[in-house]
Amino acid sequence: MKKIFALLMIAVMTLSLAACGKTKDETTTNPETTNAKFKAGTYEGTAKGFGGDIVATVKLSDDKIEDITVVGDSETENIGSVAVETLPALMVQKQTVDVDGVSGATVSSDAVKAAVTNALESAGVDVSALVPAEAEEAETAKTEETLDYDVVVIGGGGAGMTSAIELKNAGLNVVILEKMPMLGGNSVKATGGMNAAETKVQEKLGIKDSVEQFVQDTMTGGHNLNNIDLVRTLAENSADAIDWLESIGAPLSEVTFSGGATNKRCHRPEGGAAVGSYLVDVFSKDLDKLDIDVMLNTKATELMMDNGKAVGVKAESDSTDYTINAKAVILATGGFGANEELYTKYRPELAGYVTTNAPGATGDGIVMAEAVGANLVDMEQIQTHPTVEQTTSIMITEGVRGEGAILVNQSGKRFTDELLTRDVVSDAIVKQEGNYAYIVFDQALRDRLSAIDSYVENGITVQADTIEELAGLINVDSATLAETLSTWNKAVEAKKDAEFDRTTGMDYDLTTGPYYAIKIAPGVHHTMGGLEIDTQAEVMNTEGNVISGLFAAGEVTGGIHGGNRIGGNAVADIVVFGRIAAASAIDYLK
Repeated sequence: MKKIFALLMIAVMTLSLAACGKTKDETTTNPETTNAKFKAGTYEGTAKGFGGDIVATVKLSDDKIEDITVVGDSETENIGSVAVETLPALMVQKQTVDVDGVSGATVSSDAVKAAVTNALESAGVDVSALVPAEAEEAETAKTEETLDYDVVVIGGGGAGMTSAIELKNAGLNVVILEKMPMLGGNSVKATGGMNAAETKVQEKLGIKDSVEQFVQDTMTGGHNLNNIDLVRTLAENSADAIDWLESIGAPLSEVTFSGGATNKRCHRPEGGAAVGSYLVDVFSKDLDKLDIDVMLNTKATELMMDNGKAVGVKAESDSTDYTINAKAVILATGGFGANEELYTKYRPELAGYVTTNAPGATGDGIVMAEAVGANLVDMEQIQTHPTVEQTTSIMITEGVRGEGAILVNQSGKRFTDELLTRDVVSDAIVKQEGNYAYIVFDQALRDRLSAIDSYVENGITVQADTIEELAGLINVDSATLAETLSTWNKAVEAKKDAEFDRTTGMDYDLTTGPYYAIKIAPGVHHTMGGLEIDTQAEVMNTEGNVISGLFAAGEVTGGIHGGNRIGGNAVADIVVFGRIAAASAIDYLK
């Protein structure tokens, strides 16, 4: 059983959350005729969560909330699921619905609170009048603790978990520090897939591709600002990374197009499921199986150095200040796309943009490493994702366009090749009237790509039996939209897009009702800049030398993606360089 330190949800470990049926208790007390605070019994409430209905069962005695059980199986694993698992115990502990939600899982947290509120109100409880229970003990001063490991990994996203798994398999004592209450970081939000070339999966499917074409596409997509050595390292190790994922129980058995790719090389789970939550779930289970220590709600604050070598980290939780000694440190803290103050420092014009990033992506690792002399590269290179639903910040995976969806403007017309690089498509959308567009697709595409189900469940899609009806629902001229679809379907049949020369994602037409549309606009998505590393994932200082014992992987680094990241390369980045960082740390310790 892995050790979880400084976990915010202590109550989960001490309270029984036995499931209760709806109003099963026949013996109740009427608070109007007694001094009872509540009408004892068991009550049920429901609310709409991020992925579906959340059902709360609340058991009341005469004077207290005895138990709360919440079921929300459709909430995103390792994000919304954390709110479902932890908030009920906190509510029982504090005897109120007014508790802090789980950072990064706002929709699910609010839904849990709403479901519990509905249950209490069905019992006649005035929820606004509930007074939080007094703490049993006064707040005490923080304790201090010193820990010793071979390697400390800062950041529990995809790169950090990949590194930790490889380190543990090599027999090293490793710990992951994660400032959020759950693992996953930005990785859990990835929806498309992982780019890889010359893989066994491609060969089985008859897809011709090459490492050299992968390199060329990545350089072209990044406007040739990329570090060519890092790009080549990414591409050359990508097929082996796919094999490694399969070996740990995470096969990516389907391949589709991503924007900017010449060939099909974006590998995804069977059925088109979102790749991020799929991989994070497998990684998390591996951490458990390997008994890797994970310290959640624990923020690294300072890198410890000795004669120019990284020798550990200072960290803190709500209750403890940690000194963690280590022989090597791997930074996997992600980018800074959730830190508007930082990204507008480099790109002021992005002020006010929504972000697709998890709330933990605030650039902490970059700041810590810069403080010990690390060099930063490409910090002004910040990518917007073109298809983001603005009210929820839900990113519509590039796989939707890769499977044949089109973009139309307010006039109902296409205006670009939908699978150009993200920066180009984003710019094209911003230039349309109203600075937005609609992504349009059909039922057949939805059937091919299960990731779409979550968009429907979250109420961000518009659906109609015919294109004309869909046009009316999104206030677009019906004749124009119908003509746009007809022209596109003819282009697919002829394998020639005379309007915008699109050549990829044209395997399927859009002819199967019902039809769907999602209103989208760009959002801040990926920060290409960060720490300078070499091909061994060693962090470089401002003088061009390696900082001994300090390694980095994932979005915390810069140089790989240049001026624009190709869709599918982020997952490749975290797996390939997560493994390389681990291998380099292992060699360093030898």
